[in-house]
Amino acid sequence: MGSSNDPSEAASSTFSQTDAPAGDPPQRGFFGRLIGVFSSNDQTAQDAKPQLPQTPVQQAAPVIGMGNLRRLRVDDVAIPKVEVVAVPLDITKEALVEVFREHGFSRVPVYKGTLDHPQGLILLKDLALQYGFGAAGRFSLRKMLRPVLYAPPSMPVGVLLQKMQRERVHMALVIDEYGGVDGLVTIEDLIETVIGEIEDEHDEEEDNLWKEEKPGVFIAQATAPLDEFEPALGVTLRVTEDDKDIDTLGGLIMMRTGRMPVRGEIVPHESGVEFEVMDADPRRIKRLRVRLPGNLPDPNP
Repeated sequence: MGSSNDPSEAASSTFSQTDAPAGDPPQRGFFGRLIGVFSSNDQTAQDAKPQLPQTPVQQAAPVIGMGNLRRLRVDDVAIPKVEVVAVPLDITKEALVEVFREHGFSRVPVYKGTLDHPQGLILLKDLALQYGFGAAGRFSLRKMLRPVLYAPPSMPVGVLLQKMQRERVHMALVIDEYGGVDGLVTIEDLIETVIGEIEDEHDEEEDNLWKEEKPGVFIAQATAPLDEFEPALGVTLRVTEDDKDIDTLGGLIMMRTGRMPVRGEIVPHESGVEFEVMDADPRRIKRLRVRLPGNLPDPNP
């Protein structure tokens, strides 16, 4: 009858390891084959590498590449729970539209009661096709839910990437040992560990290194040069002897923490300025929210 054009059948055949004839090596998917090639090349390079005298060297920063599929775990790239944008199952259509409009996401998790009880995913395109373009009818979020993947924090990035490709799901919830939600990871987060950052229409433009979100609060790229950013704030941020060699805002934060901060972390400064890490990965800080003194959030709202 000819070959099937069903993409789900194609995906199943690509990743099947149980249907191979006896004695034949199991078939691996695209990412599995890449991992195998990279592992082989790594070993060959190690075997051919001459033994040199041990000399102290400065540890290099983590780099992108196929090796991260084996080296990194899901919790290395996941968005922490406090930053996950999700909606309750009983949300109204108007409120759901506002969530998509405000955050610019194409899909968000849906929960019942708390995020520790996820029900599935709602896709913007499903909402638009069902209730947009002048369509009428009683709103039912449950009928539009898509299944969501679950991944333990210790799962290798490459394994989850293959699972997402096989299941054709672009988002997974990170589940802790007690079954609660610990974070969220998207297929874009995983791919970026290999090829670097993927810019889309929702990302800040590189030329726009900072902007004033509201009076006294700025959104800034970590690459913002301090020589220009300090006058814009009207605050001196390089206040110690060690700060003199720092050129960027991200470098200043690294100096204060002594490590790579995580998303959602708050870093105070001696001047009273507060830095909130809005976006970061295991390799670098990307975006920060900078609050001037007098504009810090109320701890007791």
